[in-house]
Amino acid sequence: MEARHLRYALAVAEHQHFGRAAASLGIAQPSLSRQIADLEREVGERLFDRTPSGVFPTAAGSAFLVPARRALCEMSSAVAEAGRAARGEAGRLRLGFIGSALLRFLPSVLTPFRRDRPDVRLELREMSTARGSACLLGGELDLVIGRGAPRGPGAEGLVSVTVGRDDLVAVVGRGHPYAGMRTVTVEQLARQHLIVASADDEPAVRAGLRALLGADAAVLDTATEARDLRTIIGLAGCGVGIGLGPSGMRAAGRSDTWFCEVAPRTPLPDLVMSYRADDRSPVLAAFLDEARRRGDLPR
Repeated sequence: MEARHLRYALAVAEHQHFGRAAASLGIAQPSLSRQIADLEREVGERLFDRTPSGVFPTAAGSAFLVPARRALCEMSSAVAEAGRAARGEAGRLRLGFIGSALLRFLPSVLTPFRRDRPDVRLELREMSTARGSACLLGGELDLVIGRGAPRGPGAEGLVSVTVGRDDLVAVVGRGHPYAGMRTVTVEQLARQHLIVASADDEPAVRAGLRALLGADAAVLDTATEARDLRTIIGLAGCGVGIGLGPSGMRAAGRSDTWFCEVAPRTPLPDLVMSYRADDRSPVLAAFLDEARRRGDLPR
């Protein structure tokens, strides 16, 4: 029994006439009659009464047609679902990201992606660069956005693309001596209590700060560590010290804080999106295509 046999039986039941049913199906009437006869032999029951006034389902035929119609609907649904999955319109995407990815990159991609693919299940997890890299390499994530490309065993199998660049800026509370200053120097930073990301969470950022501070890098050993940008900004606003982070965090500034440039200009590690090179997920491909349309990825 094939799907066409079910369609033929339903067409006969609808039109109550072999000729009209055959015409609606685009086949010859004798062929349709043979196909229905073959179906009845396979089922082992007479499905239609052939009468001078028309062709009507028997009791067995009526019972057969209900699940037959349901089966065809299920088959059509299965075909549609397969197509949607192949186009990246359904499925799952596991994305890990650092907070600063929400300042510029992610909103420009996530908003249209969710609008155009509402049935994709997005599993979004804010996490440090170190944790995100470990989860990607361990197969727990499909995509990760962090500071710098992941390192370690398995990293050679990843594709890493820069999606943002930032310079280092300082943030202080409005009551801080540096409030109102356009620029602070490295020497001025070294004389202050600092608020920074932890070395475990953002090793590339911490290494860059140590290089910047040079002989004064010991100030980092007593720094207050924060897990996200808003915590850095909030602690600075409370007068805890001077916070250091990417220039993009100006977008998350508060009325009780002030941002200063850092001299000399100090680029932070690039904001990098990474994924497995052998990942053939249509959902991942759709996300990358959206990023390309927004101009955030090379074509």
